[in-house]
Amino acid sequence: MDRLHLMTVFIAVAEEEGFAAGARRMGMSPPAVTRAISALEQRLGVKLLQRTTRHVRVTEAGQRYLDDARRIVAEVDEADEAAAGINATPRGHLAVTAPVLFGKLHVMPGIVDYLQRYPDMEVAALFLDRVVNLLEEGMDVAIRIGALPDSAMKAIRVGEVRRVLCAAPTYLAQHGKPADPADLRQHTIIAASHVSPSVEWKFAGPDELQGIRLKPRLTVTSNDAAIEAARCGLGITRLLSYQITSELSTDALRIILPEYEPAPLPVHIVHRESKYGSVKVRSFIDLMAEHLRRTLAA
Repeated sequence: MDRLHLMTVFIAVAEEEGFAAGARRMGMSPPAVTRAISALEQRLGVKLLQRTTRHVRVTEAGQRYLDDARRIVAEVDEADEAAAGINATPRGHLAVTAPVLFGKLHVMPGIVDYLQRYPDMEVAALFLDRVVNLLEEGMDVAIRIGALPDSAMKAIRVGEVRRVLCAAPTYLAQHGKPADPADLRQHTIIAASHVSPSVEWKFAGPDELQGIRLKPRLTVTSNDAAIEAARCGLGITRLLSYQITSELSTDALRIILPEYEPAPLPVHIVHRESKYGSVKVRSFIDLMAEHLRRTLAA
């Protein structure tokens, strides 16, 4: 059998965790899929899949081969698209990931615009407040906030966001504004972070960042909860500027101590390194980069 076809069958079975499910995905009969996997394992001389009564799991060698097979098949698909011409219409499936609130506020409008422009495209949006491994989790594009680690990924900078302190006008009227970061120790602190007895917030100093350790009165694990608590006048919280755009526009929250803000965090569009430029990925990145540069600059 064709080696690329065998790789594609293996990917389907491994990702679906079953021969029957993999066969349905490939539009093949289960016996034909079984023969394909057996032929691939015989060709390679290694066991790729571990069969049980309920599931199919990749072996250690199978996992390494799966990662390589995904990359190879993706590059072949992208080479076909490139050969078809740069003006080819995007079609197929695209997987995108971004932080939850940023995805809702800024990425989703771009995705909607993309789908309206290209009716042959489908998009799966995974919004999570953690770093998603594009290769392992099958993502094509990610929007990342913050410094990027060294990697083989390509990144396009599209803007930046600030780390800001904010509080409701009612709280500030009752308790006053802190004059400097050290004054925060005398205020009620709301922390949007992992639950812990204390937090350390960094502020710009004369020569370098200075850390202030604080004991929050309320610690929550979602930004939405911190925003709501601050809106209700409980205390001061620290968030990213895009997260409170609405509250700032209605004066539900006010930024304090802007002169002590640390350097802004960059926003990048990240995608997997490849030899060829996929039409669907390239068109999405072009649209999303234009959209984010416009909205983040506003």
